[in-house]
Amino acid sequence: MMNPLFLLCGQETIPVQTDLVYELEYDQITMRFAGIHNSLINDHYLILQFPTQLEHDAKILGDGFQMLAQTTGQVDTPKDLGRCPDNSASYRLYSENAKKRFYNYLVIEQSDGFILFGFTSCHRFSGYFEIHQYQGEMNVMAFLDGEHTHPKDWANNQMEALTVIKANSLTEIYELYAAKIQQNHPIRAGVKQDAPVGWCSWYAYYSDVTEQNVLDNVDVMCDEQKELEWVLLDDGYQAFMGDWLTPSDKFPNGIESLLRAIKEKGKKPAIWIAPFIAQPESELFKNHPDWFVRNDNGDLLKAEDITYGGWRCTPWYILDTSKQAVQIHLTEVIRTMREEWGVELFKLDANYWGALKGTRVQSGITGVEAYRLGMQAIINGSGDALILGCNAPMWPSLGLVDAMRISDDVERNPERFEQIAQETFYRSWQHRKLWQIDPDCLTLTSLPNQGTERKYYEFHRNVILASGGLALSGDPLSELNSFAKKTWKNLLSRLRLTQDSAQFKSLSNRHCTLRLNHQHELHCIFNYEDEPMEHTLVADQPSIWRDFWSGEQLNEEPMQMLLLTLEGRLSSRAILVSI
Repeated sequence: MMNPLFLLCGQETIPVQTDLVYELEYDQITMRFAGIHNSLINDHYLILQFPTQLEHDAKILGDGFQMLAQTTGQVDTPKDLGRCPDNSASYRLYSENAKKRFYNYLVIEQSDGFILFGFTSCHRFSGYFEIHQYQGEMNVMAFLDGEHTHPKDWANNQMEALTVIKANSLTEIYELYAAKIQQNHPIRAGVKQDAPVGWCSWYAYYSDVTEQNVLDNVDVMCDEQKELEWVLLDDGYQAFMGDWLTPSDKFPNGIESLLRAIKEKGKKPAIWIAPFIAQPESELFKNHPDWFVRNDNGDLLKAEDITYGGWRCTPWYILDTSKQAVQIHLTEVIRTMREEWGVELFKLDANYWGALKGTRVQSGITGVEAYRLGMQAIINGSGDALILGCNAPMWPSLGLVDAMRISDDVERNPERFEQIAQETFYRSWQHRKLWQIDPDCLTLTSLPNQGTERKYYEFHRNVILASGGLALSGDPLSELNSFAKKTWKNLLSRLRLTQDSAQFKSLSNRHCTLRLNHQHELHCIFNYEDEPMEHTLVADQPSIWRDFWSGEQLNEEPMQMLLLTLEGRLSSRAILVSI
């Protein structure tokens, strides 16, 4: 017999699987499998139906399975944000021709407020939503990706949990949603700590980074940029992908010696590692071919067989983290870096590949479960070091990282600045609720082969200003010009007052506000269109308005409103109001 209909926040909710037991508690529906059969659970397993009254031009926001995927636009015309949708020809999580999937959560902004459909757990299966026309009305459908597993192979019969939330503001809807997620995935201690402020090697030198490059930048941090505390050694230090304890010949004195020198100069060492992949030239792969995920036919699985193959040193092979020996290996590598090398922050990259589907030694384990096992093995070796996820599967990482990259890699051009602005703003609500957000590095100076105009750097710095979270310079610090130095001085002043993210009132991402202290409020305004835009700022009382960066006073007498005109084609302003 079919389970009864539920009301979630007044939303009609129809169970559709007779093999599931549905339970409603504290505005969440949990599910457990109670079927007597052992039929395969595929990647499009419908669990709930939500008949809805949606405006066809309502704004939408849907998350992606992995960091590089989000969906915006309108109900009738969804639009991919970013370069790498989950159903692109590169990533291939599902067919390009299939109905658009909104992983993790779907937010809809209508004339009467906001509604959010969201999964509040991700222990074994990823969840997603689709919008369908059904019997003359729109329906939001909820699915689980069962990864073609069989119930008898599962460790238990518990599925995932989800909720529906209605509210008049984005701030309220995200507060309520985050609280429900935290019930299922408690946050790590680092989520509430001060976010790292420092320098990262990647966007200054990429994989060509040398030992001397790092030491030169640390010298600048000890002289002109004393408030930059963290030094993140990114990709390029290792001999091969997979051999993380073996340095390349660009680091003749070894990584341990370099990190010790960083610490002796009063800075905090951090390191990049892609823990779940290995290239065929690595000793790890040569010595332990039985440690890797396989295809259905028993051959070793290359990432490119089923998804994007990786950005360098390919082909990538995927560690089978369901295997105890692999878990021990990961713990030992991380523990060596933490206890012997002194690493205080781990940037874990290419995490998405750790959740790929494939044949593992544990029968019936999903990619999500295997990924979480691998992350736990890393946590077991990391001690009190911070863990930053990057290129990660989003909801499978819940409760497992202190910080999370939420946007694509920065590049010094207006198109990428705009893209990562939108990606960051759509996920900035997660800051200090699920993890600290990492909007990627602040780049303010041009390289010989990569650069743009001042106005676009000004836009980019306003994005970082609004974001809060991690603040890492991606420039060669010796090449910072007066504009870049002044930017860092003002940005650090803001971060000393609060590291919270500014709040948007609409999915348009045009205007956000942040209370800095009891006397000052920050307004950031963004124009993404080709045409100029007028915008009116309103204070609670007559106030003095100033440009945040220059300090210029914009009104002679206290005024309650300020009218601004922003240029077309990617412009922005940061305005400080004295209350």
